[in-house]
Amino acid sequence: MSFTLDAAREIGVPCALFWTASACGYLGYRHYRTLRDKGIFPLKGEEQLSNGFLDTPVDWAPGLSKHMRLKDFPSFIRSTDPDEYMFHFALKVTERLADADAAIFNTFDELEQAALDEMRATMLPPTTPIHTIGPLALLAEQIVPAGGALDALGSNLWKEDTACFAWLDGREPGSVVFVNYGSVTVMSNAELVEFAWGLASSGHDFLWIVRPDLVNGDAAVLPPEFVDAVEGRGLLASWCPQEAVLRHEAVGVFLTHSGWNSTVESICGGVPMLCWPFFAEQQTNCRYQCTEWGVAMEIGHDVRREAVAERIREAMGGEKGKEMRRRAVEWRETAVRATRPGGRSYANLDKLITDVLLSGATKSC
Repeated sequence: MSFTLDAAREIGVPCALFWTASACGYLGYRHYRTLRDKGIFPLKGEEQLSNGFLDTPVDWAPGLSKHMRLKDFPSFIRSTDPDEYMFHFALKVTERLADADAAIFNTFDELEQAALDEMRATMLPPTTPIHTIGPLALLAEQIVPAGGALDALGSNLWKEDTACFAWLDGREPGSVVFVNYGSVTVMSNAELVEFAWGLASSGHDFLWIVRPDLVNGDAAVLPPEFVDAVEGRGLLASWCPQEAVLRHEAVGVFLTHSGWNSTVESICGGVPMLCWPFFAEQQTNCRYQCTEWGVAMEIGHDVRREAVAERIREAMGGEKGKEMRRRAVEWRETAVRATRPGGRSYANLDKLITDVLLSGATKSC
């Protein structure tokens, strides 16, 4: 929404831009210009999508993980068209952040320190201070009384079904796989079926959110045999209050598309993740979840039921899964400290309000 900068300048009020995705995702977009200058974008042919080219390690991108590969950058680099609209739009929007009076991120410093340090050092001028005020849900709990006006607000694009909580209440702690691919991710019906049989074969209880438009261009059709196979241990719903579900003690792991809101909500719940990123910076988030934060494993783009079941079993009961849960709980505790009075996110919100939004000072046009 960088057009708001022009409106703010016209009427002479401060403008703080809220970047709703991750800091590492922002940095991935900012490195688009280097990817273009190095001749990596656009791709030289469709074969580069499948011949291993995207597995090329990237250790030259300041601020980003040393575990990055080309395929971990936001997905709009995967084009043979030099005029790919989303590539240029994302680069323009991220570079315009430097014109704001402040940049706001729904994250906390400890989680994305290297990316934030690089942004502060080279990407954004001193006149655009970065204010990390996340996780927003935990911060809101500190500053808005329970039952207050905030409870009436929400960001869901679908009507929530709360019936799942009665089902969750009847499950053992940490026994349920929660599956939700977000508000806009789509898949083929063949992929849906592979996920379905993977869940069935895992042997674990699961709550699966199947939106009406989850299957690309068609209705979601699950085999009758699948429904029979999971009777009594699987619940399908069209949508749910995800944040509350992820804080329910019955949830043991979250199979997610790795969108940033879902990532942060999972961290707030101390729940490890299985990742199936779809597009944009979800690939970047997934890489960080797996290699930097130690809270996730990736399913793999080419969905196979055997791999899905194996990953679920490892995440729910294997040694890797135990370590992921331990790390997820640690990150949750760090997030809670950041958003309590005296924490960095809590203090950053005060600083944002007093130093920027109430200052009346704006950058010159």
